[in-house]
Amino acid sequence: MASSFPNPATTMAQVVATSNAAGTTGYDYRLNMAQAAAAAAVPGSQWWYSAANQGQVDANTAAQLQHQQQQQQQQQQQQQQQQQHQQQQQMQQQQQQQNVINSAGSPMIRGKADAKPRGRMTAYAYFVQTCREEHKKKHPDETVIFAEFSRKCAERWKTMVDKEKKRFHEMAEKDKQRYEAEMQNYVPPKGTVVGRGKKRKQIKDPNAPKRSLSAFFWFCNDERNKVKALNPEFGVGDIAKELGRKWSDVDPEVKQKYESMAERDKARYEREMTEYKTSGKIALSAPSMQASMQAQAQKAALLAAAAQQQHQQLEEQHDDDDGDGDDDENQ
Repeated sequence: MASSFPNPATTMAQVVATSNAAGTTGYDYRLNMAQAAAAAAVPGSQWWYSAANQGQVDANTAAQLQHQQQQQQQQQQQQQQQQQHQQQQQMQQQQQQQNVINSAGSPMIRGKADAKPRGRMTAYAYFVQTCREEHKKKHPDETVIFAEFSRKCAERWKTMVDKEKKRFHEMAEKDKQRYEAEMQNYVPPKGTVVGRGKKRKQIKDPNAPKRSLSAFFWFCNDERNKVKALNPEFGVGDIAKELGRKWSDVDPEVKQKYESMAERDKARYEREMTEYKTSGKIALSAPSMQASMQAQAQKAALLAAAAQQQHQQLEEQHDDDDGDGDDDENQ
């Protein structure tokens, strides 16, 4: 529909559209809406841009949530793997300790059925054995320096409290019961000469000179009592290991002192051996040699029995002292 209005710019009438199809805007100088209509946004455009922005935000949020879920899953998997690894380590440690305890109740495998039972182990020996097995498990390819390893074990044992040593004393007590039970059923073969080790003790001529001692043996004679005093819980083998460690760490000047003593003792032995061979004392008659050998064998048997009895008394006294210490701690 069209209308005729007077135009101020001209004196002629001009047709101006006041209404058009939907979605369009006409020019009306009376309302001055042309510029505003041109600048006006298309109906619905603001809603479309807002929806697009919201969709992008939702997509970013979903991606972040998915990333967080993936991180949480990875953390859960890592925690599960760590827990499984810790459980495996605990099971292996328990199995290792059980193997050490079981070894105390089983005799050492020997070549002969009538062999003497294996000697019992001390609490410190079980401690060193456990440390050695744990170190070998953690560092299977590492070469262990025996002197350094023994020194570290001895230092660690000295700093341990009675509560930490308790399980090793229990293992030693169990092995002691095993040893005593096996010794009750053990019958030495007939004709066996008393002595330690697989070889029988050789019977020597009582007139033969005493063999010379090495520098290490002279050192042990001076240091053995000191080691016993500082480490009353040490057994015979533990004392020997500690002496070996001290000898490897001794100063060169001190070591030279004992080497000089060994050289003098060696010269003494060679001199006495020469006199022994030339004096004729070595050529004893058969009956005299046999009687001398029998007397020496009896003497050696008595000395060995006395030494063994003394060693057992010392160990029993040491076990009693440990028991008193545990009772005091419990009180």
